[in-house]
Amino acid sequence: MSKTITFNKGDWALILGASSGFGGATAKELAKCGMNIVGVHFDRAATMPKVEEIKKEITDAGMKALFFNINASDENKRNEVLNEVKAEFEKDSDSNLKVLMHSLAFGSLRPLISDDPNEMITQRQMDVTIDVMATSLIYWVQGVFTRGLMKNGGRIYAMTSSGGHSVLMNYGAVSAAKAALESIIRQLAMELGPYGITANAILAGVTDTPALRKIPGAMKMIEVAKATNPQMRTTTPEDIAKAIALLSHENAYFISGNVIGVDGGEDIVNYIGQKNVKELE
Repeated sequence: MSKTITFNKGDWALILGASSGFGGATAKELAKCGMNIVGVHFDRAATMPKVEEIKKEITDAGMKALFFNINASDENKRNEVLNEVKAEFEKDSDSNLKVLMHSLAFGSLRPLISDDPNEMITQRQMDVTIDVMATSLIYWVQGVFTRGLMKNGGRIYAMTSSGGHSVLMNYGAVSAAKAALESIIRQLAMELGPYGITANAILAGVTDTPALRKIPGAMKMIEVAKATNPQMRTTTPEDIAKAIALLSHENAYFISGNVIGVDGGEDIVNYIGQKNVKELE
């Protein structure tokens, strides 16, 4: 268990995208700090062993692990999960949803415009990307709020990226989703402020995750990040997990409505002309 950050016995975290990357690392870190975990993920048989490993680390830390293999954007499934969480909480009056983390990565990587109409992103692909990676957060928060699962001191986090304010080939739909997600976080911070609940977006640097590997040119992005990051390395899922544990401490009660960079300073560096850059071509 962490020497510096601990949580109350009845504290829980609901993590959307808990089976890998940022979500998986955060689930394990919060469990080490004494938090029970509700994990929502969408995996096939081939990747289920990784899910079981994460669940085992949580239970080995002495915490509860409730995991659901569902489409997080499915309204009926969402309600089923939240009803089951509420039933679990009713077994112990000390139960409280301390953290809700949105770390869903599912979107289309296609150009908005192309000489070949068949290559352009479709309306459905755009809608699904925005729904999964942005607006789904609203409906999970609504469900949590109306069931009274999160109280004063609750924390909401959403994973964003530099795509929220910059562009990359074939990244238009995801970039739009990240920008929307940041806007949603600001709105939630305002509307939930009177209830003592904070909301922040976490901007990670380039991180070697399964989601990143799906982006064309991912290895080049990793090379550039290593060459330009002030700390001369890429971000890791564990960096994000530790930051979220820190921000979930009771002393962080007045930090809300922000896009918080957890990237070693990577996002502020314009790599052109920097002395750390090597020949990357």
